[in-house]
Order: sequence, then structure tokens, then C-alpha cells
Amino acid sequence: MAMNQDPLLEVVDLRTHFVSSEGTVPAVDGVNLTVGRNRTVCVVGESGCGKSVTARSVLRLVDPPGRHVGGEIRWASPSAKSGSGNGDRVIDLAGLDPRGEAMRRIRGNEIAMVFQEPMASLSPMHTIGDQIVEAIRLHQPVSKKEARQRGIEQLRRVGIPRPEDRMDAYSFQLSGGMCQRAMIAIALACQPALLIADEPTTALDVTTQARILDLLLELKEDLAMSMLFITHDLGVVAEVADDVAVMYLGKVVEFGPVDQIFHQPAHPYTRALLRSIPTFGLDRGHRLEAIPGLVPHPGRRPRGCSYHPRCDVAIAGLCEQTAPVTTPLDDRATVQCHLYENDGGSTGRRATEAAGPKAAAR
Repeated sequence: MAMNQDPLLEVVDLRTHFVSSEGTVPAVDGVNLTVGRNRTVCVVGESGCGKSVTARSVLRLVDPPGRHVGGEIRWASPSAKSGSGNGDRVIDLAGLDPRGEAMRRIRGNEIAMVFQEPMASLSPMHTIGDQIVEAIRLHQPVSKKEARQRGIEQLRRVGIPRPEDRMDAYSFQLSGGMCQRAMIAIALACQPALLIADEPTTALDVTTQARILDLLLELKEDLAMSMLFITHDLGVVAEVADDVAVMYLGKVVEFGPVDQIFHQPAHPYTRALLRSIPTFGLDRGHRLEAIPGLVPHPGRRPRGCSYHPRCDVAIAGLCEQTAPVTTPLDDRATVQCHLYENDGGSTGRRATEAAGPKAAAR
């Protein structure tokens, strides 16, 4: 994994499996990524690659039959100072009881999450104000009156008009964009050090998407927090990311700074994703590029490199037999690809150059 001098969150070889009568599905199969302080890491990939399960695994929110089967989730807890006085104490969240007091102190307080669908995440039986007040009072010793006042300020901060009135509104009385803002207000009520945003703009119209993205970036700067941003939209990645983790079938196949990912993509899958971005100015009738084939079922993944059946530069006799290891490209970027393993990456660089011009620019 790329080196980070001051990591806030380190996910090391994380494995989350779903066990059923039909077999075991390794939804997250050895994920490694690092979120630095005051940085935004975007996790990208096709649907079904394990992005959301990775996010839920960090917060220990995976319900049965899913379970954590391996790896570490190292969290530099701001509220748990080391005895030596040298900063935050690192806690392995994977070792905590998901329903225990220690995990509940962190979840929603130090690490918060904005879910993909606000109408399904907000309770229709309780007002927006009740849900914000509950989040605040669960973690902070304040009166109900003071918590309500903080809730009003949070709604105002995320751009909801007449926040005093909206505190007493139910989710079904608000638009999709307003509900998403309310979700962000609840998530940020305790000023977390890390915000996990799971495709927070997917269900919104384009104008509202832009406003929500601008809001998240503004709040990130105001609160000096980090973000783990999950999306399948590479345009959003270019807008918000500092670093990018490209996932495929439960693994991070490439990790690096956003400019390097867009301008010097290393993994064939990353290059294929970039080539599939629609481009303005194409001739009428020009077919959009698509990645051939489909993402395999996680329970029936191919032998060797999981991407080799769809790869245009697969090495016969190697890629279909042996899984690649993580190879550092430099001190900030890594890739899982046989093209970079044995010759200092020269084979991989030649394949990148042969792929033609870069598909996108920041």
C-alpha cells in the first residue's frame, strides 16, 4: 500500500465474506487502502465490486450472513490518546464487538456515514430534529434543548432553509435533495474525523448533485476532516479526490494520487474505465467504448487474476493461473498486475503507452 506519513485510517488485507447454503461469497477479498488526514480517498469500480461492503465493514455494519473473516482496520482515534503523549492511539476496529460500547463510541462520533439512499436511511416515524438530537445526545453530554439548538445550526450549515421549521418535519415531507442534506447534517452533528459517503449523489438530479458535492467539499475544509467517498462516477472522482482506490471483484487493483490515476493509469482495468467515459465532440454515430464481458459473480471468480477474462493485455499461461501480488509503483501508488512484477514495471509502462492517449484529464 502507498505510504502515508500520517494515516487516519488504514485498512489492511480486509476480508468480509457472506456464507450461505450455496457457498461462500468473498465480497471483500483482501482490501488494502489508506486514508490520510484531511484527505479524500475515492473508491471506484463497477457495481458489485465490493465498494459499499468495504465501507460498511469499516464501521462494522455488515449484517449476517456477512462476517469479518480477516484483516485489520487501524483507526487513529482522536479521543483515545496514547499514554506516551505522542498522539492518537491506533485501535483495530476489526477486533471490537460490532455491538459493543467501544465501537458505538466511535461509530457516528469519530467516523460517520452518509448512505446511498436517504429515504431508506431516515426514519419516517421520527422527525428530522429527533434524529439529529438523538445523534448528538448519544455522544455528547448536552441537554435536549442545547442539542436541538445545535441541530438547527447543523441544518442551517448544510443549506436547508427555515431550519427551525424543518426540525419538526418528517423525511416524507422533504425532497430528495433536502433529505440528503439532512443525512449529511446528522452525520456531521458530532464533527467526525472521517466521513464515509456511499454514493451520496446517485439518486439526485444533476443540479442537486453538484450542490451536494460542493457542500461536502466545503464542510470537509471547515471541519478539517477526511473523507472516504464511494462512487462509480469518474467525473465525481476528478472533482473531489486526492487519492483513488480502484476496486475489482473485492480487491483494490490500483491505488494512487488522483492525477496519477487519470494521467498515468497502470492497471488495464483502470485504463478500461477511463476509456469508457463519454467524451464531448465525438462524431455522430461513434460507438462508446465499453469493457467487454461482465463482472464475474464473487462466488465464482476466475482462477488467477480475476480480471484476465476481460483484459486486452493478459499474459497467456500466467494471468489465468496465478493471482498477482501488490507491487509499489512509487512511494504513493501501488498496482496488482503481473505486468509490473518482474522487470521494474517496464512491461506495464509499454502496455500503458500502447493503449494510446489518456482517456481523461482532471
